[in-house]
Amino acid sequence: MNRIFFFFLAFLFASALSAQAPATFKVDVTNPGADISPYMWGVFFEDINMGADGGLYSELVKNRSFEFYKPLMGWKEVKKEAASGSILIENRQETNAANPRYLHVSVKAQKGEFGLENEGFRGMGFKENLEYEFSVWSKSATGNLVLHIEILDTKGEVIGSTTMAPIDSKMWNKQTVTFPCHATEPKGRLRIWFVGNGSADLDMISLFPTDTWKKRSGGLRADLVQLLADMKPGFMRFPGGCIVEGHELSTRYQWKKTIGPVEERQVSINRWNAEFAHRPTPDYYQSFGLGFFEYFQLCEDIGAEPLPILNCGMACQFNTSEVAPLDQLDTYVQDALDLIEFANGDTTTPGGQLRAQMGHPAPFNMKLLGIGNEQWGEQYVERFALFQKTLKSKYPDIRLVTSAGPAPEGEMFQYLSHKMDSLGADIIDEHYYQSPSWFLQNAGRYDKYDRKGPRIFAGEYAAQSDRVISTENRNNWRCALAEAAFMTGLERNADLVRMASYAPLMAHVDGWQWKPDMIWMDNLHSFGTPNYYVQKMYATNRGDRVLPVLYNNAPATGQDSLYASAAFEQAGNEAIIKIVNVSAKAQAAEILLEGVIKMNPSVKVTLMQSNDLSIENSLDEPMHIAPVSQTISVKNGKISTSLLPYSFAVYRVKLK
Repeated sequence: MNRIFFFFLAFLFASALSAQAPATFKVDVTNPGADISPYMWGVFFEDINMGADGGLYSELVKNRSFEFYKPLMGWKEVKKEAASGSILIENRQETNAANPRYLHVSVKAQKGEFGLENEGFRGMGFKENLEYEFSVWSKSATGNLVLHIEILDTKGEVIGSTTMAPIDSKMWNKQTVTFPCHATEPKGRLRIWFVGNGSADLDMISLFPTDTWKKRSGGLRADLVQLLADMKPGFMRFPGGCIVEGHELSTRYQWKKTIGPVEERQVSINRWNAEFAHRPTPDYYQSFGLGFFEYFQLCEDIGAEPLPILNCGMACQFNTSEVAPLDQLDTYVQDALDLIEFANGDTTTPGGQLRAQMGHPAPFNMKLLGIGNEQWGEQYVERFALFQKTLKSKYPDIRLVTSAGPAPEGEMFQYLSHKMDSLGADIIDEHYYQSPSWFLQNAGRYDKYDRKGPRIFAGEYAAQSDRVISTENRNNWRCALAEAAFMTGLERNADLVRMASYAPLMAHVDGWQWKPDMIWMDNLHSFGTPNYYVQKMYATNRGDRVLPVLYNNAPATGQDSLYASAAFEQAGNEAIIKIVNVSAKAQAAEILLEGVIKMNPSVKVTLMQSNDLSIENSLDEPMHIAPVSQTISVKNGKISTSLLPYSFAVYRVKLK
């Protein structure tokens, strides 16, 4: 729906409803309430759905270091005219445990051609007129061997090429060459012909686009980072999620293995590799090119507080329930101490020195740290208590985030809430993967919570259109609208709820394991869902203080299908009112700002609306439903408006 028609429709609704008694919202501008956390609305990143390798991390080569369970997964040999060539995968485990395997190639190309092709992550996305950076680590080259590097379209036609000769050296050397692409192709592949007579050892065969975020070599996909930056998120939680826990402790996420030179980072299987029988993904691994340093750097780039989550000595309880004994927890606690030093220590400390060597001498000023992801039971309480005692004694200003388990209610939830309260936990992380009706019914969830307990982090939430872990879940307007209604309750209770984030964040259309997800992509394009735009409308209209807003002398938590919250933003001296109408009927409304002597005669309104609750965005229609903005007039000190059916509106009123 275009903007002009949209507001014309709104005008018609307002005219038709002018004879009705309007719904009246009273906003008390003279009595601002609690501070709203500067990192109230954030994002939660996990490497699920090909979110990192094949997604945010823009490496195009799958299994570039031959470390997958099947060393040649993603690769295949190619020959022309019965060429004479061979490959071996050699293992140097004793001298390089982090990256033991490499490729030894030997060619006698007196006739024909011998080579390898890489399929990428569900293909490789190439752009016309963009340059691509090919690199490889090589040693022990003999003869006159030359690498002929080609990028191909789906028909096998060459759309870009270059050459490189491996270096004759006993030491490993990185070589890089950049070359242009001549056509756009969403599902291409890489081919390397080994031409001449000779042999060489090769490792870390890599291909990156040059249009990465901030043009960083070997960096992140710019379109995906831009979607995050546009949200202005207050924080970013990383690296997960269940991926922190691992299927068992041996495959848990270990942050120290994700820093330092990329070629020295140890590849690991992704725990979503075989988690779901409906979406087996045997080629899903983690290269850790997107590691903890890059996460901190990304947070800095987009203005988000970093919130890293560390393993607490417990594997995923849904899988194995494996735990590290309490008397062997020191390694896990030391990892947390070392992370704080890496993030915040000056360059005289070992951690700060390492950070500086990676290119960031200044501290990242981390303030938040999560201990465990979604653990429960007395085993978790015991382990968290040990972390808390040690970390708080050395770093009392670091606020620790702790788990409330995987569900928002029940015996397990009540047990953890009570225990974490008794431990004096800083922030407790609650998760809700529930139906849209649950979100509507729980908009007042925190109105009567005990204010003396831990602060709340709504760490993972998403309305499920079908059911949890269903392939039929959709990112439709019904779900996003229910989330918008629920979030009015989070904002109204900002004294208690300090942080909130939708989950999961990203998914590849050809490589997902879980639905729904906030941002979708293929190899070249990406789009925000209706859920993304709801989150963005909150994050870009946060405000600094809660303003009381009443509907019929009570908080608007579903009366007449209406939900509302309000905030004051000091920088612009503006009142920000959010109203959600989840009914099929338009409703005339008045917004009264009590205590305001004078206000700007026009009000900016940002609106999302559709009568079709099943509407979704897609790669073909990325803005099928998205916010539109316009101004309306203030008359006689009040804002008269029409609350359209199935709509979410944000009103910004500049006060004088």
